[in-house]
Amino acid sequence: MGAHYYIGYDCGTMGTKVAIYTGEGELISEAYREHVILYPKPGWAEMEAEQFYKVVSEGIQECLRKGRVEPGAVKGISCSGIICGFVPIDSNWKPLAPYIPYLDGRAQQEVIDLQNAEPLWAEESGNADVGAYMPPVILKWVLANMPEVRKTARKVVGAAHYVMGKFGGMKADEAFIDWAHQSGWIIGFDARKRDWSERQIKILDLPREILPRVVKPWEVVGELCAKEAEVLGLKPGVPLVAGGGDIMQSCLGSGLTEVGMSFDVAGTASILAFAVKEIDPVITRKKVLVNAMNTFDDQYLLWGFIPAGGLSLRWFRDEIYMRRGDSKVYRELDQLAAQVPPGSDFSLFFPFLQGRSSPFWSTASGTWLGLRGSNQAAHLWRSMLESIAFEYLFWTNILRDEGIEVNRMIGTGGGSNSPLWNQIKADMLDLEYMIPARSEGAVLGNALLAAYGVGDIKDMKKTIKEWVTFQEVYRPNPKATALYERVAKVREEILNGPLLECFDRVQSLHSLER
Repeated sequence: MGAHYYIGYDCGTMGTKVAIYTGEGELISEAYREHVILYPKPGWAEMEAEQFYKVVSEGIQECLRKGRVEPGAVKGISCSGIICGFVPIDSNWKPLAPYIPYLDGRAQQEVIDLQNAEPLWAEESGNADVGAYMPPVILKWVLANMPEVRKTARKVVGAAHYVMGKFGGMKADEAFIDWAHQSGWIIGFDARKRDWSERQIKILDLPREILPRVVKPWEVVGELCAKEAEVLGLKPGVPLVAGGGDIMQSCLGSGLTEVGMSFDVAGTASILAFAVKEIDPVITRKKVLVNAMNTFDDQYLLWGFIPAGGLSLRWFRDEIYMRRGDSKVYRELDQLAAQVPPGSDFSLFFPFLQGRSSPFWSTASGTWLGLRGSNQAAHLWRSMLESIAFEYLFWTNILRDEGIEVNRMIGTGGGSNSPLWNQIKADMLDLEYMIPARSEGAVLGNALLAAYGVGDIKDMKKTIKEWVTFQEVYRPNPKATALYERVAKVREEILNGPLLECFDRVQSLHSLER
């Protein structure tokens, strides 16, 4: 018997990645294509649905060519994608409007209209707030303002699943969403049942029939049709496995398997997700972390993000240090900052260049406090690295205060290449901070899901532990941990007291004429 291969594709915000793996988790080939995001009006954001199909199709063809994979050797295809967004389709799977992602903010009135609604989502979805970026809220706007869509649309589907439907030659009545992707709706579903909430859908005043059926992430939802097989260079009949959300599949592909583990994406935006056993109503009421359903059926994910986490560092390099685009600067500044003691001589940075999202503070801005004439670039740099970790500590303590264990953290993204930053996080959060030996992320998780969905792998958790090992583990320094704990207490008092008022006052200046 020849080798078996599995294709995974991930339709992210900025681009799509495609990869082919063996049944042993070996990467054979990969491809990447950037996306175009359109901004037709201030506050709006759209993407052409066919763009996702085009880049995935091209990516698969490139991977097959580079990997010299025989068409008949591919045994399964699975996917992941943006969890917050949708495109309406007609009965023949034709898009009726652009794909609208979470970057869109047109549904402001719909948010206002829902303020007095019964907040059943806090109890069922594990999320207490309603925002304009949420798919059900945007869908309300679409149905109210696009009469042709309301008249013709049969279903709404996500980016990755739009592509999957095209590959399978599906009709609208076959539309699906896995529960991990469904988490991106934030509200409208019952997280414990992992299905739509009929009561919430009624409160939201959405037509139930337009929502796709909910499936398991590993469920086979169709087969590659003859037309698309010819285009891709594959054999017809390849099983199509539903897939999962990009955050969840990145966690899976990076080795997150157990409750108590967490996952840090140290990228342009800093994202931190925690694997937990159940929904905690106390955490929900704090309105800081978003609740989601993990790919595994015995776990949930709580996650938060800092929009300008890594972006703050790039901003400092480009605009303050004046070394635009020079990647060597990060290592240089790390070496300088390593000579500065933990706490940065008590200079504090607040990483809110793009506002604060977890919790949502629209007026928050990037701020330094405690600077002295003795401070140098090294102090500023270390304080920026520590600022992200301080936000992470705030989120981590929300869980620990409820008796939820957080003991290990997996670090990925460009920031995980910084030993200094990794050690700061280990010290700050008082846990083991682990760097995977491979960082292929969601596409590896998707290949695993494809192999599991078609029955070639029997245990996903066991298999991913074999595929993903950790090359470095940073352990906390008790003295640094104790210092950070004391600084964090004062930082929170400042942040939630006078600084919050300052943010509001500074924002008011923007109303003045220039």
